[in-house]
Amino acid sequence: MSEFSFPVRVYIEDTDAGGIVYYVNYLKYMERARSEWLRARGITQHELFETGVQLVVHRLECRYIRPARLDDSLAVSAEVLTAGRARLQFAQVVTRDGEPLCEARVDIACIDAKRHKPMPWPPVLAEPLAPFFA
Repeated sequence: MSEFSFPVRVYIEDTDAGGIVYYVNYLKYMERARSEWLRARGITQHELFETGVQLVVHRLECRYIRPARLDDSLAVSAEVLTAGRARLQFAQVVTRDGEPLCEARVDIACIDAKRHKPMPWPPVLAEPLAPFFA
């Protein structure tokens, strides 16, 4: 599967008093990268909300390697590892100049927004995601 990369700049609000990125912000960077990954396939969050679909984090495994700092220019990757009836598993890495800072595996579930229950990929998602089910 092809890897997608999204650029991120570290701002003051991302850091603690020492200028180090606060750990949860790596997860926010990864969320942005997954959202942009969807957008690159013609799918917007707004469109999903309108069709009654939500994509939620079902499971997350994360390893912090090195700290990012104020003003760093980062790249956040998103690569689909596996795809299922109502799930995608992403490998994601936050890097600085090619050096890994944080790595994660993130399972995303497709759910019915009203019932909060898993649902199969609706047509709006099934077609753009079809290459990942091969």
